[in-house]
Parts: sequence; structure tokens; C-alpha cells
Amino acid sequence: MLIFNKKSDLSAFLSPLIKQNKSIGFVPTMGALHQGHLSLLKNSLSENDVTVMSIFVNPTQFNNAEDLDKYPRTLDRDVQIMQDLSNKIIVYAPEVADIYEGNTVSENFDYDGLENQMEGKHRPRHFDGVGTIVKRLFEIVQPNKAYFGEKDFQQLQIVKKLVSKHNIPVEVIGCPIHREANGLAMSSRNERLSESAREKAAVIYQILNTAKDFFQNHSAEETTTFVENEFEKHPEFQLEYFEIADEATLLPVSEKESNKKYRGFIAIFIENIRLIDNISLN
Repeated sequence: MLIFNKKSDLSAFLSPLIKQNKSIGFVPTMGALHQGHLSLLKNSLSENDVTVMSIFVNPTQFNNAEDLDKYPRTLDRDVQIMQDLSNKIIVYAPEVADIYEGNTVSENFDYDGLENQMEGKHRPRHFDGVGTIVKRLFEIVQPNKAYFGEKDFQQLQIVKKLVSKHNIPVEVIGCPIHREANGLAMSSRNERLSESAREKAAVIYQILNTAKDFFQNHSAEETTTFVENEFEKHPEFQLEYFEIADEATLLPVSEKESNKKYRGFIAIFIENIRLIDNISLN
């Protein structure tokens, strides 16, 4: 397995492969790998000649300094996990200086309003940070295909918009949410949960599934109220938002239309750790 810490070295390695028209698959991550990440890697390994995974905790997408400081960093463990999966994975694990060259600030992006919903409301400029790092990584790796998990569904839609608006020649592929045995969406942040909280967090997916059934015969507003009431029964959780949105535009739903796809999005705290999840409601 090859590990690069500098973009110049990675580019020098990939350049002849690109000239040979080798297909490059790319999985950008912030590390603390879990089975969800590995599923993205497996898709890339099966569909491309070359697979690159980046491990970089990107400071510009955190609007909470404490969250950035506490984000798990487990590079040695991550490398071993990838080695166990395949020795053909190329790892790019840069320092902040290699990416930002002493100017650790976000660019400004316009995603046609996708950035103003849900996460964008609660995490100012978060998606400017996401766009900045994804665009730079795409420029460095020059992948043919890039793989993102649907747990961060809003991010997935925003990356697709970024690629479209900036004419970046990469196919963005969304992959299904991987869940723990109790239904909790796999996330690097789960590593920070106590065993008790991790067990209790199973209720998030349980309520989402119940909301999906409820939504079939009720309005979006009624379903949102239903979810809020359900979480009031679980005081260990602090619900930040539950929203039902159009999958394509991410705009909140007022009245259901038969030809549209809807998804329920949630952000919630337990033990002061923020978890997000979503579910298709169709």
C-alpha cells in the first residue's frame, strides 16, 4: 500500500496512470474508518483500475472549534483497516499546510440554494468548507469517479452541484447508508459515544422508520410534529431539527406531490455529540 503526505508526490505518481487512461476511483474521508467507508472503497475497487482514499480532517468545514479538536484521528488504525481490505489502495493523508499552503480559509460557493437548507442553516459556511476541500482534492487526484455515502445526503447533492457548476469531469456516485446492528447510521462520531448512548441511539432510526409509515397518510407538517413528540419521550436527546424535503431541491415540503421523491432529515444531540441521519419517505 502506498501512502502519500504531499500532493506533489501523489500527482507525480498518478500522472502517468492518467496518461495511460487508467480509471481512477476516489473516496474522500476524514478518517476514523468504519464499514460504511469500506463499502465505498469496495465499490471503487470493483469499478476502477486505481483507487485513492484521502484521509484529512478538513478544518474549514467545522464551525465549532471544539468539534474539530475532538474529531477522532486514527491514521495508523485506518491504514491497517485498508491494508486488510486491499493492498492496492493508494492513501493521501496530507497535513493542513499541504492542502491550504498557509491560507486556511474557504472559497465562496453558490449551490443554487442547496446550501441554505438544513445543515446550512445550523452550520454557517459549512458547505463553503466542503466545496473548498472537495474541489481541491478533485484537482489533485483527477478521479473519473468519486464515491460519497448517502448518510450525508445534503452534502452528496451539493457535491453533484459543485461538479456541474464548475464543469469538473468526475462522476459523483452516492452509496447507501451503512448501519450498525441496532440501526444507528455508521459515523466516525459514533466512536465518541459511550456504550450506553450508542445503544440508546438506535431509537433514531426506529423513529425515522415509524415516520416513514406515518408520512404515507399524513402531511409533512403532521409528520414533523409526530417526530418531535416522539423524541420528547427520550429526554437524553436534544433534537436540533427534523425536516422533510424534496430530494432534488432540498426545499421543505408543504404539500405532497405524487411525482416527487421526499426524504426525512434529522440532526440530534446525545452526550453533546451531534449525529445526523436521513431516510427516503417514498
